[in-house]
Amino acid sequence: MLFAMLQGNFVKQFFKRLRLFLLKTILWFLGLSIGFTLLYRFVPVPFTILMVQRSVEQLIDGKEMRLNKNWVSWNEISTPMKLAVIASEDQQFFNHSGFDLKAIEKATKFNEKQAKKKKKKLRGASTISQQTAKNVFLFPARSWFRKGLEVYFTFLIEVFWSKERILEVYLNVIETGDGIYGVDAAAQNYFGITAKALNRNQAAAIAAIVPNPRKWSAVRPSAYVARRKAWILNQMNNVSLNAE
Repeated sequence: MLFAMLQGNFVKQFFKRLRLFLLKTILWFLGLSIGFTLLYRFVPVPFTILMVQRSVEQLIDGKEMRLNKNWVSWNEISTPMKLAVIASEDQQFFNHSGFDLKAIEKATKFNEKQAKKKKKKLRGASTISQQTAKNVFLFPARSWFRKGLEVYFTFLIEVFWSKERILEVYLNVIETGDGIYGVDAAAQNYFGITAKALNRNQAAAIAAIVPNPRKWSAVRPSAYVARRKAWILNQMNNVSLNAE
């Protein structure tokens, strides 16, 4: 009888402490996530987890560590560069609230057909907002847990940042080559100019390699990259830096 009472009290205390621990963890997570989101609304993002991962991979492979990045403000990035990534990655960027539901529906149907045909090529529907949230706050992995966090951080930046800020951060942190991050570092590496000086052709070339920047070249494009660049140049005529 006494043993059962002690056991019952122990269980109660355990779950009480567990609930308290979980509550504190959630509150700390909410406080830190919202705090960093507010901070990055005003200050440059110093590094991302992907940058750290790539640097470690370079060291493990016995290569010289390369981390070429240069933060530039909204006004220091050419209009063609902004239009190029919108045309390439998210043409409804200024019209959605972080998630393109139509694109998600289309991607889901396409991927279901691919699965039935047992084909590996799948289509994504991540918006620029989602990619920015993932790049700035999360680790590069594929899981439902990370996807859930991506949704949460996408919601936060859409609430606390302007669209211009989201695009500015995106253009500064995306991987644009082997050890190269952001469009200014890409502009200097590939064309010897600043991001502000990028013209339509150069901007489209950089945007074309964003999905696979360590294998594709902006200055020596494969036939596929060249076709992708031509498509982006054409699509740039259909987008703007304002909501429709």
